[in-house]
Amino acid sequence: MTVFLVPLVIIGGLTSCGVYLLLSRNLTRMLMGLLLVGNAVNLLILTVGGESGNPPIKGRTSGSETATADPLAQGMILTAIVIAMGMAAFVLALTYRSFRLTTQEEVDTDPEDARVSRLSDSEASSVDDDVPVHVAAHDTDEPDELDALPGHEGSR
Repeated sequence: MTVFLVPLVIIGGLTSCGVYLLLSRNLTRMLMGLLLVGNAVNLLILTVGGESGNPPIKGRTSGSETATADPLAQGMILTAIVIAMGMAAFVLALTYRSFRLTTQEEVDTDPEDARVSRLSDSEASSVDDDVPVHVAAHDTDEPDELDALPGHEGSR
């Protein structure tokens, strides 16, 4: 089996750039990183799928090929492309919603998460014991703190 170095270098470059972008706090960069990693995985599947050959249809030949191509890799890649499009649409919707709510594209550090991460394990377990249990009240049509866009109560 012949191993081609160029596709492997391209796959490594796409993966490393994608992981770097995924670690960013900017939602658009995170989306670009997700797409780059998805494309790198697609190229990896295509590279590992084997050599090209005749179409996997009985009686069809392609040039002087003697072996039949494996259609599984191509089917997996097509499925992965559809899934990546769905994930990209979902992340774009999350980015748009976040921008509409906060008018910024970067994700901030949650102060409560930062406070809890500074606590030791014993302090964190004692904090969990002191958390009061809230009973859900009957929801009314009146605007409250759970409404999506604060300051737009009059637009209903």
